[in-house]
Amino acid sequence: MKGENKHAIIIGSGLGGLVCGYILAKNGLRVTVLEKNRQAGGCLQTFTRNGAKFETGMHYIGSMKKRQLLYNYFDYLSLIKDIRLNQLDESGFDIISLKDNRYPIATGDDAFIETLSRFFPNEHSNLVNYRTNVHNIVSTSPFCSFNFDNLSSLYSPSDFDISASHFLEQTTANTVLQNVLAGNNFLYAGVYDKTPLYIYSLIQEFYNNSAFRIIGGSDSITRSLISSIQKMGGKVYTNSKVVEIKCDNHSATTAVLSTSECIEGDYFISDLHPARSIELLSTPLIKKVYRKRISNLQNTISNFTVYLQFKQNTIPYINSNFYHYNCDSVWNGEKYNEEEWPMNFVYMHICNKENQQYADTAILLAYMRYEEVQRWEDTVSGNRGTDYLEFKERKAERLIDELEKQMPGTKQNILHYYTSSPLTYRDYTGTEQGSMYGILHDYADPYSSLVLSKTNIPNVFFCGQNTNAHGILGVIIGCFITCAEIVGIQTLVGQLKKIKEQ
Repeated sequence: MKGENKHAIIIGSGLGGLVCGYILAKNGLRVTVLEKNRQAGGCLQTFTRNGAKFETGMHYIGSMKKRQLLYNYFDYLSLIKDIRLNQLDESGFDIISLKDNRYPIATGDDAFIETLSRFFPNEHSNLVNYRTNVHNIVSTSPFCSFNFDNLSSLYSPSDFDISASHFLEQTTANTVLQNVLAGNNFLYAGVYDKTPLYIYSLIQEFYNNSAFRIIGGSDSITRSLISSIQKMGGKVYTNSKVVEIKCDNHSATTAVLSTSECIEGDYFISDLHPARSIELLSTPLIKKVYRKRISNLQNTISNFTVYLQFKQNTIPYINSNFYHYNCDSVWNGEKYNEEEWPMNFVYMHICNKENQQYADTAILLAYMRYEEVQRWEDTVSGNRGTDYLEFKERKAERLIDELEKQMPGTKQNILHYYTSSPLTYRDYTGTEQGSMYGILHDYADPYSSLVLSKTNIPNVFFCGQNTNAHGILGVIIGCFITCAEIVGIQTLVGQLKKIKEQ
């Protein structure tokens, strides 16, 4: 193996950093993961208030039935034994609410088509074609299809040359159905005539196969990966902020911590946003034009979240995710003004145990532009002033009122609520300006927003949601592409083929 007995230093312990750490440790490298915060996990983190546990980012996952796509990757990563799952309602794991009408999104091709055909009886053939086209698009990538006979396209795609919205307009002339098919827009922060079809298709295929909540929280993924890395001889350190990656004339040599400690390595992988990553590299090996492009990348919108804790045994547990839109188009949520906000929201119950009857907690999430909180960006969490607290309370009450209109009786059964703004999300998960999904991809200019795992420096790489695609599946696939640069693509493909054949 190319990287055997070498030392890989990974900066950041989000899903990308930990998955890369696992893959490289499994393939014989010495691995050191360095996390600046006291808690590892990035968007996999959870937190507890008044005995109630809340998710910060990973709210539900897909394709986790045995030998489905994510199941295979979890099997490779030794996660299956440590993760407990609750399958969402197969007759409607997502509910798309457009003003006064609600449309269930069912699991599986046949159920999906038949369910929506009841609402759109003249669209059956279009729905059949839609599912066929989405499946074919995703299957062009070997890491999505698990068909590794043709490795000519690791990233996907021919399908960066059309937007998701244009694809839906070609699929059907029915504008309501177009919006229903894009109704889980929050999962990729889609932008009209910009979000590439491939990003959209990957999300749809992923959840169409099956959809699950992680019982007890996604931090179980973090704990499992860290435990596995440590069992294979790797190290994971929190409170270890990297402030510089030193280079010689050819490659990176050393990670410098805020404590002035220096750690030498053979490979360096950054799970940080690419703009933050290149700030660690003062070397001329990073060209000015590359620095400028990375620094000017546009990011997806952020969010404002209300974490709800309910009075005991008052709110029946909803085994679906609820996406509501007050506007005519699901694509326009980021274009709100003060009077219109929120134009849309997502409401999800959190699953704490099997066969849950009542909800203990839930999240209520709406788009929010970073500019709304920018005046407080240089303040410290917990010390941002009364005007910031009043801003959050005002937004929370307005969002709860919108939820009450759709779910009458909810407000009176809220015991406590807690809030996070784009600043909270930025500081807690390390995302750029609180961006939900990192870099905003544009089908019309794919290369300006494309961040490859390789950099100008031969032993420095990127991983995480800004390479390949975001979300748990996109990040994991991106990690395999990154690690292939170190241990070899055929090595990883061989290991994945064994998983598939089990």
